[in-house]
Amino acid sequence: MERVAQLLDRYLSGPVVTLAEQRHLQAVRNGVISALPFIIIGSFFLIIAFPPVPENSAIARWAEEHVREILIPYRLTMFIMSLYIVYGIGYNLAKSYRIDPLAGAQISVAAFLLTITPHTIDEVGEVLPMTNLGGRGLFVAILTSLVAVEILRFCKRKNWTIKMPDQVPPALIRSFEALIPVAMTVVLMTLITVVFRIDLHAVIGKLVSPLVTVGDSLPGVLVPVFLITFFWSLGIHGDSIVGTIARPLWEVFLANNAEAVVVGKAIPHAAPETFFQWFVWIGGSGATFGLVLCMLFFARTKYSKTLGKTALAPSIFNINEPVIFGVPIMLNPIMIIPFVITPLITSTLSYFATVLGFVTPTYVMPPWTLPAPIGAYLATGGDWRAVALVVVNVAISFVIYYPFFRMHERKLVEEEETEQRIGA
Repeated sequence: MERVAQLLDRYLSGPVVTLAEQRHLQAVRNGVISALPFIIIGSFFLIIAFPPVPENSAIARWAEEHVREILIPYRLTMFIMSLYIVYGIGYNLAKSYRIDPLAGAQISVAAFLLTITPHTIDEVGEVLPMTNLGGRGLFVAILTSLVAVEILRFCKRKNWTIKMPDQVPPALIRSFEALIPVAMTVVLMTLITVVFRIDLHAVIGKLVSPLVTVGDSLPGVLVPVFLITFFWSLGIHGDSIVGTIARPLWEVFLANNAEAVVVGKAIPHAAPETFFQWFVWIGGSGATFGLVLCMLFFARTKYSKTLGKTALAPSIFNINEPVIFGVPIMLNPIMIIPFVITPLITSTLSYFATVLGFVTPTYVMPPWTLPAPIGAYLATGGDWRAVALVVVNVAISFVIYYPFFRMHERKLVEEEETEQRIGA
């Protein structure tokens, strides 16, 4: 096993870590993460607008009468998530290049907005359609923000900037330095959208449509689940790699699901990020809450008993680094098997439970540190069946981990007995 670990570290770990640290991927990941507060808070207004109570109740009638007003915070936060994300991507990418991050963020927003053509409405004037500011426009937001910051970087490297005297305030100096890259970005995006009438949203939508189809299929669920647990088994933060690539797609799924709820249509996607969070990663990556229960109730060694008690509270809130590095699961040939197999089984069960209509697809994003039953209930807009699915998945996790934990325990018992003999 040690030889295999060395080979994997040499030929796989290095390239994978390099990919995870790639500047543009990190900027995209950090930009998406920076918008999570707006997505989380905005999605909760969907629950207020469509409360999980009987339709003839006073609360439901009140919500129906005021649904338009209730949804305003949602429409100006989660519904236009791409606008917040593009700002975050531009800021983080410019910061990584050590150029003015504020200029990078603002240029990115301008480039993105210039992909959307205003409409004229009588008695109102020019209005900007909001649809492509949300999940539908996320891939265009990523592309335009990267291009805009690269233009800013190019101008900075070529020294194509307007110089101001040293006596001018620094903020004004930075503003004039951004004039040329802003002009180049605006002209470029104007040529694409206005002169050549290229709808980037339609073009990118067609290009990524196969990815959307695959990503929402059972293989599209199982592949990232396997890769995340596989990388964690090697001691590499799996989500920082797989999530960096997949999270934009998951956010599109979540936004589409939320929009479908608002307009009263069928929820289209089974597997946004909230699907994985509440039905697969119960207790953290590898669905290790079942393993914590094994340690609590069936541990024979002092070490496992202490670790089980210590890891219980973090596991309830989906933090399982104490388990991964404490058991350890990482590079442990016994525990790696259930660590990989368990989430594959629970994700398969959860996927079919969702697509067959036994559980409502997730469309709300609660904070990831909530206990799984609560998070699943909120994410599905108040579906009690989601709580039942969580309980079933925890039971499956416990059953799968138990025999491997017993094998692991026998090894620990032998080690403890050996230490006692040596000490005596």
